[in-house]
Amino acid sequence: MRAGVVYARVSSKEQEKEGFSIPAQLKLLRDYALAEDIRVVEEYVDVETAKQAGRSSFGEMVDYLRKHADARIILVEKTDRLYRNLKDWVTIDELDLEIHFIKENVVLSPNSRSSEKFMHGIKVLMAKNYIDNLSEETRKGMLEKAEQGIWPSYAPLGYRNVTGPDGKKRIEPDPDLAASVRRMFELYATGRYSIRELAQTLRGEGFGFRGSNNRIPSSGVHKMLRNPLYMGDFVWDGREYRGNHEPIVPRELWEKVQQAMDQRFANKSRKSKHNFAFIGLIQCGHCGCSLTAEIKKGRYIYYHCSGAKGKCDEPYTREEVLEDKFGELLKAISLEPEVVEWVSRALRESHIDEKKHHEEVIGRLQTEYNRLQNRIDEMYVDKLDGRIDAAFFDRKSAEWRSEQDRCMRAIEEHQSANQSYLEEGIQILELARDAYRLFQKQEPREKRRLLDFVLSNCTWQGGELQAEYRQPFDLIAENAAVAAKKKQPQGAASSFSDIWLPGEDSNL
Repeated sequence: MRAGVVYARVSSKEQEKEGFSIPAQLKLLRDYALAEDIRVVEEYVDVETAKQAGRSSFGEMVDYLRKHADARIILVEKTDRLYRNLKDWVTIDELDLEIHFIKENVVLSPNSRSSEKFMHGIKVLMAKNYIDNLSEETRKGMLEKAEQGIWPSYAPLGYRNVTGPDGKKRIEPDPDLAASVRRMFELYATGRYSIRELAQTLRGEGFGFRGSNNRIPSSGVHKMLRNPLYMGDFVWDGREYRGNHEPIVPRELWEKVQQAMDQRFANKSRKSKHNFAFIGLIQCGHCGCSLTAEIKKGRYIYYHCSGAKGKCDEPYTREEVLEDKFGELLKAISLEPEVVEWVSRALRESHIDEKKHHEEVIGRLQTEYNRLQNRIDEMYVDKLDGRIDAAFFDRKSAEWRSEQDRCMRAIEEHQSANQSYLEEGIQILELARDAYRLFQKQEPREKRRLLDFVLSNCTWQGGELQAEYRQPFDLIAENAAVAAKKKQPQGAASSFSDIWLPGEDSNL
């Protein structure tokens, strides 16, 4: 019997209640292993919550597979159970495993055709988008707290997290550290201290991080002095809120500190006069330093090694030369319109099962919402008839309406994930199709953004540009290369279905 491991995961307690339970996943995977004559040597389970991030069992599974060459199979329910991000995909791909996605009826191995790997890469991107959408529930809850004037995260230095009389988590001044934080503002407001001198002074007075008492670096002091939370306001998700916590620093003192900092750093911030297209994208192949740019004779842009590690022999290069080289890389991922149409159609077909799952979950959530509404209506009648008092009705109805709000948020998330899950993959295909045309027409800033999205690890040496495609553009380029090789001698191309449809691929 071939040996393999089983992996099951839920990303939150809510998902566990909505049909993703670990026991259900394990039963499905064990039954499949028995039917396919696969010997399960290890089982790994991860249950992620908002309070406990990370996947310890995933890491343990990867370590086990690296050490045991006899176990080359992973059994998992579906794509979004195994991969949480693109890094996970790369980690698993490097192990050359045979992966069975049971519910998707897909087996992926090192011998799989490039088109199958490409389709799998698109699914990984969609799975990541789906997971990102589900994580929005936590962010929404934190945003609701912010709108109520409650700091929704871990208390910064000088404050501590406590539970208020209403049961909600809040912050209050830390009796051991609040005075030192206020003194920090008072000292800087005198104008006699730089940030570094202030950090050293505070360290000499014994002021350090909570618990460890380690020294607060200059960057930490700077961040604290700029934080409006200490005077009663705070910024969350790009918006300013008036907090209902007790300020440590008076507003007048905080504003005085801001004026002092603005004046001190006024001459240190300068904006670049020129917007060069490829700054920050390319490293020198000789010494590893970044390539920088400058203008010669008022109009010609040249790139050269910054020489941060000493004199470098790499000669100057015109921007037009680099632009042509980048253009060739973008041409390599261009897809013919019929290929984009076929893969889009295949994605829509593969999306049917995912859509059905979302609809089932939405149905269960809607049923739960209606059940809670019936309870509230029946309890209201009991209140009118005098069988329960108003205080009890208010308390229970508030509790059930909170549950209803949770159901509605989850419904919205599944509706959003249901649509964006598919759109993400199609947008990737359309970008590959249009990348070269967009690159030719865009301004330097947008060219840089496009290249950074598609390419990584770009190096320039001796007139040659080397770069790696980000996933899944590497798979797109691989399939496009196969298509080019299958051109017939007369110049007529093979049918694109011969290249992209699943089947034996003799050229890989």
